[in-house]
Amino acid sequence: MKHAAILIIIALCLFWGCKGQTDNQTDGLLVLKEQGSFSVGGTIIQNPGTYDANKFDNFKPYPDGQTFHGDHAYVFYQIPDNSRKYPLVFLHGAGQSARTWETTADGREGFQNIFSRRRFSTYLVDQPRRGKAGRSTVAATIEPIADEQMWYEIFRIGIWPNYFDNVQFPRDKKSLENFFRQMTPNTGGFDANVITNSMVELFNKIGQGILITHSQGGLPGWFAGVKSSNVKAIVSYEPGTYLFPEGELPEPITGRTGVLSGIEIPMADFKKLTQIPIVLYFGDNIGKEVSNDLGAENWRTRLALGRLFVEAINRHGGDATLVELPEIGIYGNTHFLMSDLNNIEIADLLSDWMKEKGLD
Repeated sequence: MKHAAILIIIALCLFWGCKGQTDNQTDGLLVLKEQGSFSVGGTIIQNPGTYDANKFDNFKPYPDGQTFHGDHAYVFYQIPDNSRKYPLVFLHGAGQSARTWETTADGREGFQNIFSRRRFSTYLVDQPRRGKAGRSTVAATIEPIADEQMWYEIFRIGIWPNYFDNVQFPRDKKSLENFFRQMTPNTGGFDANVITNSMVELFNKIGQGILITHSQGGLPGWFAGVKSSNVKAIVSYEPGTYLFPEGELPEPITGRTGVLSGIEIPMADFKKLTQIPIVLYFGDNIGKEVSNDLGAENWRTRLALGRLFVEAINRHGGDATLVELPEIGIYGNTHFLMSDLNNIEIADLLSDWMKEKGLD
């Protein structure tokens, strides 16, 4: 009887840990039906000649007849019990990996767990030639260039060594160190087509879902929306650049950090982006005028081009929204909105948008 009672209690705890959680629960049991990882996309190099094991010499390269698998994406997934219809696919930005969406620099839950608790299946991607998908088919030289203070400013944490007064980034030394340590290099040149192809293959594998991109991941995200009918919506956190229809490419926008231009594609392709809901989110401390502030200036131009992109989508019958967080009373967000101190509030905005669009 004693053992039977214990089993009943455990069963009830598991049941309520899953079935009893609200959409926005942030603690308690995280119940998963399945989790795992896989590679998707990529190419195979087949060298001419015949493989001969007798040529083995202390791992000295002898490529005759051998193969090389590379340029694939790495995907880690979690499927909660009683999961919602559409999974969420997360693609990181420059110098980052899937870790962007995992535990935050100060140890809080990131979007992976936040949305798993809300019963969304989550697929976190390391893009080809980055992180756990580092086997590149093209050569690259990785140099240990000290650049972290520049990125501190580009990512709008503050003006080194100071933090912005209202910043939503933890101000302790350990969190900043953890943040710097999540950066990772390219093992081959950034190639939007290679990344896009892997994302299309991922959606071919898992079916319909919602694509969530960050920063540099925005460009292959737009292309994935063009190439895959399984992309049912795109959410983009501070994307780097945008697609425009032929004949409607805006004039390049010049700023201290360079000249920013969109990419022109055929109208028929652009129209595919008008068939799905799209939302863009931008944080705080972005310049309204030209300045010497690296972060404010870099994202001033990208925000300006984003407004033109959204206008173009809607002008052609689409459903695009650009949300500037300070305009709705949310202040202090860095370039990494999904891991800032208020990431639950940021996640709630996304949950509300998905509900509004009938995607949850």
